[in-house]
Amino acid sequence: MVPIFAENHSVILCEKPVGVLSQPSPGRQESMLSLLEAQCRCAVYPIHRLDREVGGVMVFAKTAPAAAVLSAAVQHRTLQKEYLAIVRGRPEAPSGTFTDLLFKDSGRGKSFVVTRMRKGVKEASLSYEVLAERDGCSLVRVRLHTGRTHQIRVQFSSRGMPLLGDRKYGGPAAPGLALWSCRLSFPGGKGAAPFTVASLPHGEVWEAFRAALDGLTI
Repeated sequence: MVPIFAENHSVILCEKPVGVLSQPSPGRQESMLSLLEAQCRCAVYPIHRLDREVGGVMVFAKTAPAAAVLSAAVQHRTLQKEYLAIVRGRPEAPSGTFTDLLFKDSGRGKSFVVTRMRKGVKEASLSYEVLAERDGCSLVRVRLHTGRTHQIRVQFSSRGMPLLGDRKYGGPAAPGLALWSCRLSFPGGKGAAPFTVASLPHGEVWEAFRAALDGLTI
């Protein structure tokens, strides 16, 4: 069963388990869409994605009009996404902003930081805060300002701070990828209060920072 935090006539706020695809792919039928459609017995529309190795909060629409509204929120950056990650090393400053040009190489399934704008290159921006340090690693909270493929993973890795368990971008071996979607917020309709949902990570890869996570307000 997919954990569902809230549901109404137009949206589902839920937690994606690690290892489940956000959307179907060739040869792999099970995904968040198929699981939610079976569980909620309704049509489900995707709004954003998480990598298969990443768990945490997601929002799905239950109607085409709701999907259009949420997709517009993504485009206008009023749907705010925050993550927790464990990186090797420590950023130079306890908080800050990373801005890069990213090139998505679809053939290799990776993104790369590049130095000039050209076809296939998009600007990527995020802000971060260091929450705790232990054994040469840092627990960081990240807010995305853009939504590029593997953005958090490649922006930290390019600065010599790959995520634990991120073999694709040179991270140290770990029992899972240390990246979790911890908070989503987006505007409510017609002056209503914003929708907000939050979730703390679980799994062996997070245990070294469990005390810091248990004291975290998200």
